[in-house]
Amino acid sequence: MAKPISIEVWNPSGKYRVVSTKSMPGTRWIRLLTDNDCRLEICTEAKTILSVDDILALIGDRCDAANRNGIAVGNTPGVLTETTAELAASLTLAAARRIVEADQFMRAGLYEGWLPHLFVGNLLKGQTVGVIGAGRIGSAYARMMIEGFKMNLIYYDLYQATRLEKFVTAYGQFLKANGEQPVTWKRAATMEDVLREADVISLHPVLDKTTYHLINPERLAIMKKDAVLVNASRGPVIDEVALVEHLKANPMFRVGLDVFEDEPYMKPGLADMKNAVVVPHIASASKWTREGMATLAALNVLGKIKGYPVWGNPNQVEPFLKESATPPPACPSIVNGMPSSKL
Repeated sequence: MAKPISIEVWNPSGKYRVVSTKSMPGTRWIRLLTDNDCRLEICTEAKTILSVDDILALIGDRCDAANRNGIAVGNTPGVLTETTAELAASLTLAAARRIVEADQFMRAGLYEGWLPHLFVGNLLKGQTVGVIGAGRIGSAYARMMIEGFKMNLIYYDLYQATRLEKFVTAYGQFLKANGEQPVTWKRAATMEDVLREADVISLHPVLDKTTYHLINPERLAIMKKDAVLVNASRGPVIDEVALVEHLKANPMFRVGLDVFEDEPYMKPGLADMKNAVVVPHIASASKWTREGMATLAALNVLGKIKGYPVWGNPNQVEPFLKESATPPPACPSIVNGMPSSKL
Protein backbone atom coordinates (compact mmCIF):
# COMPACT_ATOMS: atom_id res chain seq x y z
CA MET A 1 0.00 0.00 0.00
CA ALA A 2 1.36 3.40 -0.97
CA LYS A 3 2.45 5.66 1.86
CA PRO A 4 0.23 8.76 2.21
CA ILE A 5 1.86 12.02 1.11
CA SER A 6 2.22 14.66 3.81
CA ILE A 7 0.47 17.89 2.79
CA GLU A 8 0.54 21.30 4.48
CA VAL A 9 -2.48 23.49 3.69
CA TRP A 10 -2.50 27.29 3.70
CA ASN A 11 -5.69 29.36 3.43
CA PRO A 12 -8.01 26.31 3.23
CA SER A 13 -11.03 28.41 2.25
CA GLY A 14 -9.29 29.93 -0.78
CA LYS A 15 -11.14 29.96 -4.09
CA TYR A 16 -8.28 28.69 -6.28
CA ARG A 17 -6.54 25.42 -5.45
CA VAL A 18 -2.77 25.55 -5.98
CA VAL A 19 -0.62 22.46 -5.35
CA SER A 20 3.14 22.68 -4.87
CA THR A 21 4.95 19.35 -5.11
CA LYS A 22 7.83 20.75 -3.07
CA SER A 23 8.25 23.06 -0.11
CA MET A 24 10.21 26.03 -1.44
CA PRO A 25 12.47 28.53 0.36
CA GLY A 26 11.11 31.82 1.67
CA THR A 27 7.60 32.91 2.54
CA ARG A 28 6.82 35.62 0.00
CA TRP A 29 5.56 33.11 -2.56
CA ILE A 30 3.14 31.74 0.03
CA ARG A 31 1.85 35.22 0.88
CA LEU A 32 1.43 36.13 -2.78
CA LEU A 33 -0.84 33.14 -3.35
CA THR A 34 -2.81 33.13 -0.11
CA ASP A 35 -3.38 36.91 -0.22
CA ASN A 36 -4.98 36.40 -3.63
CA ASP A 37 -7.64 33.89 -2.59
CA CYS A 38 -5.60 30.74 -3.28
CA ARG A 39 -5.79 27.55 -1.24
CA LEU A 40 -2.18 26.40 -1.21
CA GLU A 41 -1.30 22.74 -0.66
CA ILE A 42 2.40 22.05 -0.15
CA CYS A 43 3.91 18.57 -0.25
CA THR A 44 6.26 18.47 2.74
CA GLU A 45 7.91 15.13 1.93
CA ALA A 46 11.69 15.28 2.24
CA LYS A 47 12.04 13.25 -0.94
CA THR A 48 10.82 14.71 -4.21
CA ILE A 49 7.72 13.10 -5.71
CA LEU A 50 8.69 14.01 -9.28
CA SER A 51 11.80 12.96 -11.13
CA VAL A 52 14.02 15.54 -12.79
CA ASP A 53 13.08 14.04 -16.16
CA ASP A 54 9.40 14.67 -15.45
CA ILE A 55 10.08 18.33 -14.75
CA LEU A 56 12.51 18.90 -17.62
CA ALA A 57 10.25 17.17 -20.10
CA LEU A 58 7.72 19.92 -19.71
CA ILE A 59 10.23 22.44 -20.95
CA GLY A 60 10.94 20.41 -24.07
CA ASP A 61 8.90 18.04 -26.17
CA ARG A 62 5.84 18.04 -23.95
CA CYS A 63 5.04 21.74 -24.37
CA ASP A 64 3.02 20.68 -27.42
CA ALA A 65 1.05 18.24 -25.29
CA ALA A 66 0.48 20.98 -22.73
CA ASN A 67 -0.83 23.26 -25.48
CA ARG A 68 -3.27 20.61 -26.68
CA ASN A 69 -4.61 20.22 -23.15
CA GLY A 70 -4.75 23.93 -22.34
CA ILE A 71 -1.97 23.80 -19.75
CA ALA A 72 0.38 26.72 -19.28
CA VAL A 73 4.04 25.85 -18.67
CA GLY A 74 6.04 28.39 -16.73
CA ASN A 75 9.71 28.66 -15.85
CA THR A 76 11.84 30.98 -13.76
CA PRO A 77 14.55 32.68 -15.86
CA GLY A 78 16.44 35.80 -14.92
CA VAL A 79 17.44 34.62 -11.43
CA LEU A 80 19.60 31.63 -12.36
CA THR A 81 22.41 33.07 -14.45
CA GLU A 82 25.01 34.22 -11.95
CA THR A 83 24.39 31.56 -9.32
CA THR A 84 24.67 28.75 -11.87
CA ALA A 85 27.82 30.27 -13.34
CA GLU A 86 29.29 30.58 -9.84
CA LEU A 87 28.69 26.89 -9.18
CA ALA A 88 30.36 25.97 -12.47
CA ALA A 89 33.33 28.14 -11.47
CA SER A 90 33.38 26.45 -8.05
CA LEU A 91 33.46 23.02 -9.65
CA THR A 92 36.29 24.18 -11.90
CA LEU A 93 38.39 25.25 -8.93
CA ALA A 94 37.55 22.19 -6.86
CA ALA A 95 38.50 19.85 -9.69
CA ALA A 96 41.59 21.72 -10.88
CA ARG A 97 43.06 22.11 -7.40
CA ARG A 98 41.89 18.71 -6.08
CA ILE A 99 40.13 20.32 -3.14
CA VAL A 100 37.74 17.46 -2.36
CA GLU A 101 40.56 14.90 -2.36
CA ALA A 102 42.63 17.10 -0.07
CA ASP A 103 39.68 17.73 2.26
CA GLN A 104 39.01 13.99 2.63
CA PHE A 105 42.73 13.34 3.20
CA MET A 106 42.84 15.94 5.96
CA ARG A 107 39.68 14.72 7.69
CA ALA A 108 41.01 11.16 7.67
CA GLY A 109 43.98 12.28 9.76
CA LEU A 110 46.50 11.37 7.08
CA TYR A 111 48.33 14.70 6.91
CA GLU A 112 51.81 14.43 8.45
CA GLY A 113 53.42 17.58 7.09
CA TRP A 114 54.08 19.55 3.91
CA LEU A 115 55.25 17.55 0.90
CA PRO A 116 56.20 18.96 -2.53
CA HIS A 117 54.04 16.49 -4.48
CA LEU A 118 50.99 16.44 -2.20
CA PHE A 119 47.79 17.05 -4.22
CA VAL A 120 49.46 18.96 -7.02
CA GLY A 121 46.78 20.29 -9.36
CA ASN A 122 46.39 22.62 -12.33
CA LEU A 123 47.11 26.35 -12.43
CA LEU A 124 44.30 28.29 -14.11
CA LYS A 125 45.95 31.68 -14.61
CA GLY A 126 46.83 32.29 -18.25
CA GLN A 127 45.37 28.98 -19.43
CA THR A 128 42.53 28.59 -21.94
CA VAL A 129 38.92 28.19 -20.87
CA GLY A 130 36.58 26.59 -23.38
CA VAL A 131 32.84 27.21 -23.30
CA ILE A 132 30.33 25.08 -25.20
CA GLY A 133 27.20 27.20 -25.41
CA ALA A 134 27.84 30.91 -24.82
CA GLY A 135 24.35 31.97 -23.80
CA ARG A 136 23.58 33.82 -20.57
CA ILE A 137 25.08 31.25 -18.20
CA GLY A 138 27.97 30.25 -20.44
CA SER A 139 28.93 33.88 -20.96
CA ALA A 140 28.66 34.67 -17.24
CA TYR A 141 30.92 31.70 -16.45
CA ALA A 142 33.42 32.80 -19.10
CA ARG A 143 33.58 36.30 -17.64
CA MET A 144 34.20 34.92 -14.15
CA MET A 145 37.08 32.78 -15.34
CA ILE A 146 38.55 35.53 -17.52
CA GLU A 147 38.32 38.28 -14.90
CA GLY A 148 39.24 36.03 -12.00
CA PHE A 149 42.11 34.10 -13.54
CA LYS A 150 43.02 36.01 -16.70
CA MET A 151 42.25 32.98 -18.82
CA ASN A 152 42.01 33.13 -22.60
CA LEU A 153 38.69 32.13 -24.15
CA ILE A 154 37.71 29.76 -26.91
CA TYR A 155 34.01 29.17 -27.36
CA TYR A 156 31.60 27.32 -29.60
CA ASP A 157 28.03 28.41 -30.17
CA LEU A 158 25.66 28.39 -33.10
CA TYR A 159 25.30 32.14 -32.61
CA GLN A 160 28.01 34.74 -32.21
CA ALA A 161 28.42 35.93 -28.61
CA THR A 162 29.02 39.55 -29.55
CA ARG A 163 28.70 41.01 -26.04
CA LEU A 164 31.10 38.45 -24.63
CA GLU A 165 33.61 39.09 -27.40
CA LYS A 166 33.45 42.85 -26.78
CA PHE A 167 33.95 42.30 -23.06
CA VAL A 168 37.03 40.13 -23.53
CA THR A 169 38.49 42.59 -26.04
CA ALA A 170 37.97 45.52 -23.67
CA TYR A 171 39.37 43.59 -20.72
CA GLY A 172 42.40 42.58 -22.76
CA GLN A 173 43.02 46.23 -23.66
CA PHE A 174 42.72 47.18 -19.98
CA LEU A 175 45.29 44.58 -18.97
CA LYS A 176 47.68 45.66 -21.72
CA ALA A 177 47.36 49.32 -20.71
CA ASN A 178 48.37 48.30 -17.19
CA GLY A 179 51.42 46.36 -18.28
CA GLU A 180 49.88 42.89 -18.08
CA GLN A 181 49.48 40.14 -20.64
CA PRO A 182 46.17 40.74 -22.46
CA VAL A 183 43.57 38.00 -22.62
CA THR A 184 42.31 36.79 -25.99
CA TRP A 185 39.16 35.23 -27.40
CA LYS A 186 38.37 32.97 -30.33
CA ARG A 187 35.09 31.68 -31.69
CA ALA A 188 35.76 28.10 -32.73
CA ALA A 189 34.54 26.78 -36.05
CA THR A 190 33.75 23.41 -34.49
CA MET A 191 33.13 22.02 -31.04
CA GLU A 192 36.10 19.71 -31.53
CA ASP A 193 38.38 22.75 -31.78
CA VAL A 194 37.33 23.76 -28.26
CA LEU A 195 37.83 20.27 -26.89
CA ARG A 196 41.34 20.01 -28.37
CA GLU A 197 42.61 23.45 -27.34
CA ALA A 198 41.03 24.20 -23.97
CA ASP A 199 42.57 23.43 -20.59
CA VAL A 200 39.16 23.82 -18.94
CA ILE A 201 35.89 23.00 -20.72
CA SER A 202 32.52 24.02 -19.34
CA LEU A 203 29.30 22.74 -20.91
CA HIS A 204 26.31 25.08 -21.26
CA PRO A 205 24.18 23.76 -24.14
CA VAL A 206 20.46 23.17 -24.20
CA LEU A 207 19.44 19.52 -24.03
CA ASP A 208 17.82 18.20 -27.18
CA LYS A 209 18.34 15.38 -29.66
CA THR A 210 21.45 17.06 -31.05
CA THR A 211 23.17 17.48 -27.68
CA TYR A 212 22.33 14.11 -26.09
CA HIS A 213 25.69 12.44 -25.33
CA LEU A 214 27.45 15.44 -26.81
CA ILE A 215 30.47 14.32 -24.84
CA ASN A 216 31.07 10.76 -26.00
CA PRO A 217 34.12 8.46 -26.16
CA GLU A 218 35.38 10.03 -29.37
CA ARG A 219 35.21 13.58 -28.02
CA LEU A 220 36.68 12.63 -24.66
CA ALA A 221 39.63 11.13 -26.53
CA ILE A 222 40.59 14.42 -28.21
CA MET A 223 40.69 16.44 -24.98
CA LYS A 224 43.97 17.14 -23.22
CA LYS A 225 44.99 14.37 -20.83
CA ASP A 226 44.97 16.82 -17.90
CA ALA A 227 41.92 18.84 -18.93
CA VAL A 228 39.14 19.80 -16.53
CA LEU A 229 35.58 19.14 -17.74
CA VAL A 230 32.64 20.83 -15.99
CA ASN A 231 28.92 20.20 -16.45
CA ALA A 232 26.28 22.27 -14.68
CA SER A 233 23.81 22.19 -17.58
CA ARG A 234 22.02 18.88 -18.21
CA GLY A 235 23.22 15.42 -17.25
CA PRO A 236 22.51 13.56 -20.51
CA VAL A 237 24.86 15.91 -22.37
CA ILE A 238 27.61 13.55 -21.18
CA ASP A 239 27.81 9.82 -21.85
CA GLU A 240 28.44 8.99 -18.20
CA VAL A 241 29.57 5.40 -18.80
CA ALA A 242 32.19 6.64 -21.26
CA LEU A 243 33.22 9.34 -18.79
CA VAL A 244 33.88 6.80 -16.04
CA GLU A 245 36.11 4.79 -18.37
CA HIS A 246 37.97 7.93 -19.40
CA LEU A 247 38.53 8.94 -15.78
CA LYS A 248 39.92 5.48 -15.01
CA ALA A 249 42.29 5.57 -17.96
CA ASN A 250 43.39 9.19 -17.43
CA PRO A 251 43.99 9.94 -13.73
CA MET A 252 45.13 13.51 -14.47
CA PHE A 253 41.85 14.27 -16.27
CA ARG A 254 39.36 15.81 -13.86
CA VAL A 255 35.66 16.49 -13.93
CA GLY A 256 33.19 18.56 -11.91
CA LEU A 257 29.53 17.53 -12.19
CA ASP A 258 26.37 19.11 -10.83
CA VAL A 259 24.03 17.06 -13.04
CA PHE A 260 23.85 13.40 -14.02
CA GLU A 261 22.51 11.28 -16.82
CA ASP A 262 19.98 9.38 -14.70
CA GLU A 263 19.34 11.62 -11.71
CA PRO A 264 19.33 11.07 -8.82
CA TYR A 265 21.63 8.14 -9.65
CA MET A 266 25.22 8.05 -10.88
CA LYS A 267 26.52 5.48 -13.32
CA PRO A 268 28.48 2.63 -11.67
CA GLY A 269 32.02 3.61 -10.78
CA LEU A 270 31.62 7.38 -10.90
CA ALA A 271 31.39 7.76 -7.12
CA ASP A 272 34.69 5.89 -6.76
CA MET A 273 36.62 8.25 -9.03
CA LYS A 274 38.95 10.48 -7.03
CA ASN A 275 39.35 12.70 -10.08
CA ALA A 276 35.61 13.51 -10.09
CA VAL A 277 33.92 16.21 -8.01
CA VAL A 278 30.18 15.51 -7.76
CA VAL A 279 27.45 17.62 -6.16
CA PRO A 280 23.65 17.04 -6.09
CA HIS A 281 22.20 19.47 -8.67
CA ILE A 282 22.75 22.59 -6.56
CA ALA A 283 23.69 25.14 -9.24
CA SER A 284 20.73 27.36 -8.35
CA ALA A 285 21.06 26.77 -4.60
CA SER A 286 21.74 30.27 -3.37
CA LYS A 287 19.19 31.75 -0.99
CA TRP A 288 18.37 34.72 -3.23
CA THR A 289 17.95 32.56 -6.32
CA ARG A 290 15.81 29.85 -4.77
CA GLU A 291 13.52 32.40 -3.12
CA GLY A 292 13.33 34.27 -6.42
CA MET A 293 12.41 31.07 -8.26
CA ALA A 294 9.60 30.43 -5.78
CA THR A 295 8.33 33.99 -6.19
CA LEU A 296 8.35 33.82 -10.00
CA ALA A 297 6.60 30.44 -9.98
CA ALA A 298 3.87 31.83 -7.72
CA LEU A 299 3.46 34.90 -9.92
CA ASN A 300 3.18 32.73 -13.04
CA VAL A 301 0.29 30.91 -11.36
CA LEU A 302 -1.34 34.15 -10.21
CA GLY A 303 -0.92 35.72 -13.61
CA LYS A 304 -2.80 32.87 -15.26
CA ILE A 305 -5.55 32.97 -12.65
CA LYS A 306 -6.00 36.69 -13.21
CA GLY A 307 -5.65 36.52 -17.00
CA TYR A 308 -2.52 38.68 -17.14
CA PRO A 309 -0.37 38.83 -20.30
CA VAL A 310 3.12 37.35 -20.41
CA TRP A 311 5.93 39.72 -19.38
CA GLY A 312 7.82 41.20 -22.31
CA ASN A 313 11.34 40.12 -21.31
CA PRO A 314 11.59 37.01 -19.12
CA ASN A 315 15.28 37.66 -18.54
CA GLN A 316 14.63 40.99 -16.81
CA VAL A 317 12.43 39.99 -13.91
CA GLU A 318 13.74 42.35 -11.23
CA PRO A 319 10.40 44.22 -10.96
CA PHE A 320 8.79 40.98 -9.75
CA LEU A 321 11.39 40.40 -7.04
CA LYS A 322 11.20 43.65 -5.08
CA GLU A 323 9.91 42.61 -1.67
CA SER A 324 8.23 45.92 -0.86
CA ALA A 325 6.73 46.61 -4.29
CA THR A 326 3.54 45.38 -5.92
CA PRO A 327 4.48 42.99 -8.75
CA PRO A 328 3.63 44.05 -12.33
CA PRO A 329 0.30 42.71 -13.67
CA ALA A 330 1.94 40.04 -15.84
CA CYS A 331 3.13 36.43 -15.90
CA PRO A 332 6.93 36.53 -15.54
CA SER A 333 7.52 33.68 -18.00
CA ILE A 334 5.15 31.24 -19.73
CA VAL A 335 7.28 29.22 -22.11
CA ASN A 336 4.55 27.73 -24.28
CA GLY A 337 2.94 31.11 -24.92
CA MET A 338 -0.64 30.02 -24.38
CA PRO A 339 -3.00 33.02 -24.26
CA SER A 340 -5.19 33.27 -21.16
CA SER A 341 -8.35 32.97 -23.25
CA LYS A 342 -7.41 29.40 -24.21
CA LEU A 343 -6.47 28.17 -20.74
